[in-house]
Amino acid sequence: MTTTSASSISRRGLLGAFAATALTAAPTYSNAAGFLRGGGDIRRLRMYSGRTGESIDTIYWIEGQYIGEAINEINRFCRDWRNGQVLQIDTRTIDIVAATQNLLETDQPYTLISGYRSPQTNAMLRANSSGVARNSLHLQGKAVDLRMQGRSVNQMARAAAACRAGGVGRYSGSNFVHMDCGPVRAWGS
Repeated sequence: MTTTSASSISRRGLLGAFAATALTAAPTYSNAAGFLRGGGDIRRLRMYSGRTGESIDTIYWIEGQYIGEAINEINRFCRDWRNGQVLQIDTRTIDIVAATQNLLETDQPYTLISGYRSPQTNAMLRANSSGVARNSLHLQGKAVDLRMQGRSVNQMARAAAACRAGGVGRYSGSNFVHMDCGPVRAWGS
């Protein structure tokens, strides 16, 4: 049996132990870029996939460090659901998604429409729609398409654009927002 004295418990250990109950203040639109650059000690992501029926609610960042196990869980969650292929999702995209969720001041999970897309899936989607890019950032794990119950496409897109950290596409007709860590730009209505 191993005993641990109170003096050997680190701050990081305490944060890990209490992370599930920790509350952080939601940043305002004016300091969204600061949040992405480390303005939060704890970063959390909540999503649901109607395609697989899976949910994820994970803290993936504590005190400036990504948590490898949580990032792996996010990668698996955002896999190409059509063939099960997994690719590492760029942590910059994960940060944009989490910051946007905080800016929306809600505990509501995102609904994941599309995360990573394999070349085969992207080609199939391109054959059926003119709105799918040949070199989509989804192919590189740098983009996600999301919707959120109780928040409009415009609300989500404004929050994502406030991060000034990547591309934001509004797809009002299909009720989702595209977020990526590519160049800062916006499109759609």
